[in-house]
Amino acid sequence: MAHSMMRRRVLQGALAAAALSRVPFASAQGAFPSGTMRVIVPTGQGGGADRLAQVFDDFWASRLNTQFEYQFMAGNSGQAGYEAFVRKMPHDGQHLLFGNIGPEMIMYALQNPSYKFPQDYQYFCRLDVDDSVVFTSQKGKLQTLQQVIDESKKRTVTVAVSRLPHPASIGVLALGRAVGGSFKLVAFGGGAATVKAVLKGECDVGALPIAAVLTQKDTLKVVGIFNDDHKMAAHTDAPSVNKVAGTHLPSLPSSRSWAVHTDFIDKRPNDFELLENTAKAVIDNPKFREEYAKTGAPVETVQYGNRVICGRYANHMVKLAQEYRDLLLEKKG
Repeated sequence: MAHSMMRRRVLQGALAAAALSRVPFASAQGAFPSGTMRVIVPTGQGGGADRLAQVFDDFWASRLNTQFEYQFMAGNSGQAGYEAFVRKMPHDGQHLLFGNIGPEMIMYALQNPSYKFPQDYQYFCRLDVDDSVVFTSQKGKLQTLQQVIDESKKRTVTVAVSRLPHPASIGVLALGRAVGGSFKLVAFGGGAATVKAVLKGECDVGALPIAAVLTQKDTLKVVGIFNDDHKMAAHTDAPSVNKVAGTHLPSLPSSRSWAVHTDFIDKRPNDFELLENTAKAVIDNPKFREEYAKTGAPVETVQYGNRVICGRYANHMVKLAQEYRDLLLEKKG
């Protein structure tokens, strides 16, 4: 499906400044939505969130009879994007956030930002459940997870990640602690940059959600999945990390979701219901899955979750961050 250049335009320069200088509680009146949907993505452009949002909004825009524009803000592990969304974007339902709940709730738990969840914003439409994996370059020295583990016992293995607060980061650090290996995380600000770092040999291996890796399966190889009951057998023969390492690490997926300001939900329930219903209709549309499959990402990751499911997962990620806080902050410092 061809993407509208107007709808896919990224907010930059004067346009971005204007969008972020509006009165936070400005409210569109009359028909909803009455203009372009403006979206903050709190990560770098070109990664999994970008890919998934592009396909999704082709279908959502037609149901809402509008267009979508994006601004990517990866600063401070995504905190900059959330601060801008909560404090500077109008709370009118036409200004949304497309977030990766897992990494960004881990960031929330570790960095203690000024905004509050769920008082300031809520996730309302989960699009996917994307297992974290360890991966290598097809041309790299390390070609199995056992080789990675063995190497980590001899020297420090460098691991490219999109950001330090991330389920994949927890997985790698917890694996190192369990097997007595040494791993050093190197954050690259987004999935696309993380993949490039591994391909260029800047890091020994990488850790990301699996969809980002399988879109480049000709050059990348998944060597371990942080989920004992994953559904990726049709795409990779990689074993679970626990099976190889003899560990008992939890499943560590990412989940992308649309988010909106909480006071918009409270003050304009009918308009919020429109967002909820039209977004779910996209997930239910088989053509959406067909188009997503064309990106090379596994459609098995597409799993809808409503506001309750999103909230439950978000709170679980906070607890997980607290459990592994010492490891994450040690590597961050």
